[in-house]
Amino acid sequence: MDAEAARRYGFATKAGSTPLRIARTEGVWLYTDDGQQILDASGGAIVMNIGHGRREVAEAYAREAERAAYVLPPFATESRVRLVDRLIGSWLPRGLTRIAFTSGGSESVDAALRVARAHFFAKGETKRWKVIGRDLSYHGTTLATLAVGGHEKRRAAFEPWLADLPKAPACYCFRCPLGKTYPSCAVACADEVEAAILRAGPETVAAVIAEPIGGSTAGALVPPDEYWPKLAAICKRHGVLLIADEVMTGFGRTGKRMAVDHFGITPDMLIGGKGLTGGYAPMGGIFASEAVVAPIAERGQEVMFFTYSAHPASCAAADKVLEILEREHLVERAALMGERLGKRLARLLEHPNVGDVRGRGLLWAVELVADKATKTPFPIAAGLTAKVVAAGIANGIFVYPGGVDPARDVITLGPPFTISESEIELIGERLERAIVSAVARVA
Repeated sequence: MDAEAARRYGFATKAGSTPLRIARTEGVWLYTDDGQQILDASGGAIVMNIGHGRREVAEAYAREAERAAYVLPPFATESRVRLVDRLIGSWLPRGLTRIAFTSGGSESVDAALRVARAHFFAKGETKRWKVIGRDLSYHGTTLATLAVGGHEKRRAAFEPWLADLPKAPACYCFRCPLGKTYPSCAVACADEVEAAILRAGPETVAAVIAEPIGGSTAGALVPPDEYWPKLAAICKRHGVLLIADEVMTGFGRTGKRMAVDHFGITPDMLIGGKGLTGGYAPMGGIFASEAVVAPIAERGQEVMFFTYSAHPASCAAADKVLEILEREHLVERAALMGERLGKRLARLLEHPNVGDVRGRGLLWAVELVADKATKTPFPIAAGLTAKVVAAGIANGIFVYPGGVDPARDVITLGPPFTISESEIELIGERLERAIVSAVARVA
């Protein structure tokens, strides 16, 4: 592909680079048009859960598209009813029974923020509009979702448009922003959320939003077990809604059906995406309790839908993906294979520039540092993460680039749940070669 084609197909492709041209995908593999075979160790953008090339999902999509190509989102369809029943019956934490669909994660978070505001507006608590997010977080690319997120690189160009919303420190034990050590810290990062609520004025705060396990921004940040129960208690104490963003972690990615299941809590709202359709159709979801939605419904108010919300074929694809996850026990497999992937990645800690390996289920991250003793990151100009990704592709593996200061260079992994033990070993071998190659280029 020449430079002009790269500009056309990549829109804003980095100068001098050309996008990979993928001819087909199968299982855990990507095949380029020039015959290269690449292990998809990140499941794209941590999306693929049942693996590439599942014909029965494509067939379910096609059947529904022929039966009902498009239906106005407030209308019900057979595929939507099936999906809602499956979600409530088998997937969502008990008590989350009100469901709306969107075209993806960013739309879902944006809609959940509007639901939180509409909830309090309908109750007459009109001063409650602020949403507290956390540093080193990511919730989407709309202006509202960027505002509640803490991904500084992605926010930078749009700061003049973003609401000035409170932030609490990330739960980031490798580089605790509070300078503390677990467990003697008593999970002080959760207390900081309460401090942010108090500074903002509890009567002005509508919600707290957080990823149960951090995504690719700082790389699979797994909180202590006490963090989420403590956070839920804080929100309840101040009458604030708790929103769990599970766009990346939901539907089995962390070895449980939802990541909040690790911590034994039910949020007021849970947001899903990515794994809901396993990459086979664009779709996201907002899952709320009856108590959240009741005031809005009683006042006859409306939370506006998106044009492709609850698209019939997407609902059919999601229902089939969830059926496959259940039938093949793939959530349990994600837990088992995740343990093996974690053990294989832990061997990378022998490398002098691998500072931390962390994760749960099949969501893992490797953080690279220039100095292991001080945890000093590589210079920004080194562009180490991009070099690792490029070296990985050259070695037949795709890994997902992450990182934002101070977690500057992070590689995230999230392969399909169908991955085999031998393919896990390949991930370890090829990622190690990519790291060695990239660090050598920087040095």
